[in-house]
Amino acid sequence: MCDPIIQVEVIIPTQTKYLNLIGSIGEQIAKDLEEYAGDREALAYHLNLVLTEATANAIKHANYNDPKDTVRITIHIDDQELNIKVYDHGQGFDLEKVDIPDFEHPKEGGMGIFFIRTFMDSVTYNRINDGNVLEIIKHLK
Repeated sequence: MCDPIIQVEVIIPTQTKYLNLIGSIGEQIAKDLEEYAGDREALAYHLNLVLTEATANAIKHANYNDPKDTVRITIHIDDQELNIKVYDHGQGFDLEKVDIPDFEHPKEGGMGIFFIRTFMDSVTYNRINDGNVLEIIKHLK
């Protein structure tokens, strides 16, 4: 029997104080995926990290601390995959130009995207209408 489709949508102001909330939502969802064949505890940790990093990037590169601006996060889960979309109104960036971080000489930037790419199966970033969307997919089967 397949799990029902889960759809979560969260809209937060562009303030970092909401990052723990976003990460914990992903963590709890992963722990409840009974049909997931892999390690649910590891997936929970990965989703917490991925959602926190993706949202932090959207906040940092959007209108940071502008109470009128928001970041929208959607999480869609069916029996095949988990799909996360993070929408922002920032200037955007070229995902293909984000280098693999130099772990011997760390500098600011690039670590979040590196972790997202490492733990998830697909990562895309596109300009849409009045903003941007980072789409992250994790296959569940």
